[in-house]
Amino acid sequence: MTISSGPFSSNPVRPRPTLLAVFAHPDDEAFSVGGTLTHYARRGVRVVLACATRGEAGKITVPGMTVDDLGAQREQELRAACEALEIPAPVFLDYHDSGRYERTRHDDPLALLNVNPLDVEVKLRDLIAQVQPQVIVTFDPHGGYGHIDHLQIHRAATAAFFSTGHLPYGGPQRLYFTALSQEAAQGLARLGQDLDPLRYSVSESTVAVTLDVSAYAENKKSALAAHGTQTGANSLMGRMTPEEREQMERRMLGTEQFSIGGTRTGLPAFPLRGLFDGLPGFEELDG
Repeated sequence: MTISSGPFSSNPVRPRPTLLAVFAHPDDEAFSVGGTLTHYARRGVRVVLACATRGEAGKITVPGMTVDDLGAQREQELRAACEALEIPAPVFLDYHDSGRYERTRHDDPLALLNVNPLDVEVKLRDLIAQVQPQVIVTFDPHGGYGHIDHLQIHRAATAAFFSTGHLPYGGPQRLYFTALSQEAAQGLARLGQDLDPLRYSVSESTVAVTLDVSAYAENKKSALAAHGTQTGANSLMGRMTPEEREQMERRMLGTEQFSIGGTRTGLPAFPLRGLFDGLPGFEELDG
């Protein structure tokens, strides 16, 4: 596990602002936080995207497409998506995609469903010590729609946040979870996802940050398109009616929302103006 985007600042007065996003599969970042990553990258924040797997057990959704090595293909798709989002190349934690339904990899020892989340936490603790983020973003407690890999990463990233406060730089100051609105959860349910919108969504009063990411709509569209094996005609997106796709794009490309998973600082207000709001020395990022 290496970081290719350059060393962190050693300036003890003003460290470089850093955001660590931790997700499970290539394409997780584009759907939930793509606009946010571009937003902060353009403001000079060092964005580090950690992806736990290469999506080896994904379902190819392009009719007639065959791929010899899906993990290698999806790694390249994620690298292209990162370029579209204007962020550095991803860091891979080198676990395997657990798959779902008939593709579930029960016998793969490196599939996330078979890995001790405490082991994943150790890798994330090492990464946090290396890149020194002030902010961590990861899945909500339901993993978006209940995918076991999402749940494993949520648990490990949350644990790593709470167990790294002793680091010499002070540890990450804020932990945020992606927040699925009731409207978005209802949309997923209509598309065939087996979830209860009231169970998987959060109330408006729970949302700590709502970012207007409409200025980065083209970045996000390009990032989604980069994940070609997952966004073909047989995907959820591909099967949408024009009306459903318009609603989804309006929701996904307009705003991204987050709830607070943990903090080591007081909050200047609620809701917050952004992910760095109230962190000493970084006030201008969300001004």
